[in-house]
Amino acid sequence: MIRIVSSDTCPYCSAAKQLLDSLGYEYIEKKVEMRSPELAEIIKITGQTTVPQIFSWEISRENLIWGYTELVYLQNNGKLEETLK
Repeated sequence: MIRIVSSDTCPYCSAAKQLLDSLGYEYIEKKVEMRSPELAEIIKITGQTTVPQIFSWEISRENLIWGYTELVYLQNNGKLEETLK
């Protein structure tokens, strides 16, 4: 199951969720506030300081797809389905 770490105020988070919805992918969303302990924990795992952070499975460095731009790149190049397997 895809995981998305997002914030309510992030337009790229909304765009990533809309893209996944339009493609029929299910995901689990973890909402965080900027500068929150929850986000700090995820930053320790990924080294990524922005949201969205999109994972192909569990939240781990190995499963990190990165953000919206990378999600769109994978979709546009026909690699999203393979990446999410």
